[in-house]
Amino acid sequence: MKRLFAAIKIHPSQQFLSIYDQLIRDFRHDNIKFVERENIHITLKFFGETDEQKIPAICKIFMNVVAKNSSFILKINRTGIFGSSYQPKVIWFGIDENPLLQKLFWNIAEELQNIGYETDRQNFVPHLTIGRIRYITDKKLFQQTLEKYKTVCLQDAFVNSFTLYESILRREGPLYKIIEHFDFLDSSAALS
Repeated sequence: MKRLFAAIKIHPSQQFLSIYDQLIRDFRHDNIKFVERENIHITLKFFGETDEQKIPAICKIFMNVVAKNSSFILKINRTGIFGSSYQPKVIWFGIDENPLLQKLFWNIAEELQNIGYETDRQNFVPHLTIGRIRYITDKKLFQQTLEKYKTVCLQDAFVNSFTLYESILRREGPLYKIIEHFDFLDSSAALS
């Protein structure tokens, strides 16, 4: 069994990293597990524990999906939380609405139904998880600090592929191992 997920890898810009590092400094007195820079991604499908024999079928589906999709540019804007203001759970960076990203997500979901994976019931809310909140020392100060980053523009990200990863859970944080990488057939469409 392997713990699998499919995701778009994000390569952070200087602006992105500057805000990310500032959030770490601003919240240094709180108990927040920030995602390692090299692990920042947009999840397209979380499979969880998966029989290794299913991997070839998943990869075949993903080859079909990349043939139907093309490259695009994502706008990474905004900072927010999942959970309530009294019990925040996750700090995230938001993704502007993008029809090509939505199409990619739904193509993956529909194709995976053919091999027995039901579509998630929750709406697809594209985001980058930046930190998992364990404990906030001062919730009012936390909200005031986060407000400074609410509308910040982080970067435009060119997307020309996605990846199937194995997530190996470790005490020091997850290790993401590439199972297979899937490039869109038209990797330059968004630049023209």
